[in-house]
Amino acid sequence: MSGAKKVKDDIAQRAAVLMHGAAEVISLPELEQRLKLGRPLRIKLGLDPTAPDLHLGHSLVLKKLRDFQRDGHTVIFLVGDFTAMIGDPTGRSETRKPLTREEISTNAETYRSQAFKILDPDRTEVRFNSEWMDEMGVRRLIQLAARQSVARMLERDDFEKRLEAEEPLFLHELLYPLIQAYDSVALGADVELGGTDQKFNLLVGRDLQRSMSHEPQIVMTMPLLEGLDGVRKMSKSLGNYVGITESADEMFGKLMSVSDTLMLRYYELLTDTPTAEIEKIRKHEIHPMEAKKRLAETIITEYHGAAAARAARHHFESRFQRGEIPRDAQVFRIASALWICELMKQLKFAPSTSEARRLLGQGAVRVDGKTITDVNFRFVPGEHEVIEVGKRRVARIKP
Repeated sequence: MSGAKKVKDDIAQRAAVLMHGAAEVISLPELEQRLKLGRPLRIKLGLDPTAPDLHLGHSLVLKKLRDFQRDGHTVIFLVGDFTAMIGDPTGRSETRKPLTREEISTNAETYRSQAFKILDPDRTEVRFNSEWMDEMGVRRLIQLAARQSVARMLERDDFEKRLEAEEPLFLHELLYPLIQAYDSVALGADVELGGTDQKFNLLVGRDLQRSMSHEPQIVMTMPLLEGLDGVRKMSKSLGNYVGITESADEMFGKLMSVSDTLMLRYYELLTDTPTAEIEKIRKHEIHPMEAKKRLAETIITEYHGAAAARAARHHFESRFQRGEIPRDAQVFRIASALWICELMKQLKFAPSTSEARRLLGQGAVRVDGKTITDVNFRFVPGEHEVIEVGKRRVARIKP
């Protein structure tokens, strides 16, 4: 094999690894050409700190950044503290509420520490787009806006839908893709990553770089991860998420709640499980309950270690499959008989009497393993010992 052929094959192999799992790459020839330069590429991911926690949905792009790090490239983890004040309109049918500086600062700090659960800190630049946007005056912003037409911005699917539905669309929202694009100019991005819902914004980055005589960035989109409901994308605001810093027990319980179909999707997107084993799960050669436990263990091991994953599995099996009361259950003392609703409120198992009544009506309350639906029930210490509400709230009551 000639030297040139070997180099070409090596580049093709590296590009294939970097593209693995991506939904779309624009474009492969450009990526291979950029790899031939022989220098570390600058790989950008921008996240607005709209919530304090990163979740498994974010892990897809973070792991892809890690792939680039392992290939020798520089990753730029961009915290969109400036753009968060605008609010990303992607996928929104209404204007997103902007965050305060204080909220952004708090969330950004947690983003930084959580991202390093996946990324190598030594190969990561953490940047904030307020570094250049706070310095951009009105004159320069107008000059920047002159590089994109309104018609181009209105090509966004969600903007079109809002206009057709006669929903308001505000000028600052039209600026969001442009400012995100300028981040790529300011950082000299070779590649920008994002979810498939970010494709328009990433392409605007290519356009703006080209118009300002920069090499246009390669766009790589990653699949969107469905949340625990199996319908909408994973989001903390929708409550269908698994946070990467949640406790091992909490993560295990949430992952055991997913449907069999979603379980397969999680195996494919969140783990390195061989295709042959996933096929066995698909064909029910491995029982779905066992397959979910393995999935939960695999994911938790990545963020908490193998020992914590095994302990979480044991806790789940003893608590929810064998009905055992955990040894570390909360112990609460009462001197005399107490109305069940009042006890639930004191334990903070229900925020109000009306909620306690609702839980009783749903059959979600058990005393010593027996379901209680009588709203007049009184818990007698010494006679009764354990109260459970739902699957995760349990306490031992002592006189």
